[in-house]
Amino acid sequence: MNNPTVNTARNTASLEVNKVLRNTYSLLALTLAFSAIVAGVSSMLNMPYPGILITLVGFYGLLFAIHKTANSGLGLVFTFALTGFMGYTLGPILNMVVATGGAEIIMLAMGGTAAIFFALSAYVLTTKKDMSFLGGMMMAGFVVLVVSFIANLFLQIPALGLAVSAMFILFSSGAILMQTSAIVNGGERNYILATITIFVSLYNIFLSLINLLMAFTRD
Repeated sequence: MNNPTVNTARNTASLEVNKVLRNTYSLLALTLAFSAIVAGVSSMLNMPYPGILITLVGFYGLLFAIHKTANSGLGLVFTFALTGFMGYTLGPILNMVVATGGAEIIMLAMGGTAAIFFALSAYVLTTKKDMSFLGGMMMAGFVVLVVSFIANLFLQIPALGLAVSAMFILFSSGAILMQTSAIVNGGERNYILATITIFVSLYNIFLSLINLLMAFTRD
């Protein structure tokens, strides 16, 4: 015999999951569009790249603000501030790629990023598999990624740069899997935090694909 209380709890949980998924993907679509517009304006106005120091301070400062205000309306303001800032930093990079004849590379990177996102999301949404087991590997990967990134800032070794780009794609793909799984399995109930995790992952995948494609298509 079905237990009404259990059934009600399951229905409530299912509705909550669907709500978080809907809000996450809606906000993700809005932030991607906003970031693309800012990137387009930044590119058209030929605005300068802010530099690695300002970029890191701006990114982590706004990310910290989002985590502190994720349960309020102010969290949405900081979310659009961060995604807009990331769009601004993207503009000068796109100009550099286009200047070297890489317009097709940008389109390929966009298509590749979309394909990766839809494939990973579809896998988790279809299987509803718990991906939390990736946590340990993600932490180890993050440490290796940070060390490699900092080392390449000083060493400027092309092969190391390509390895870092490949690691960024793998790490960001794992982040998308874990975040989507957390929503589906009830571990994530804040759609703002979920959106930011996926957005940053897509941003990193896009830039990494551009870097790899430029290296592999260079004469």
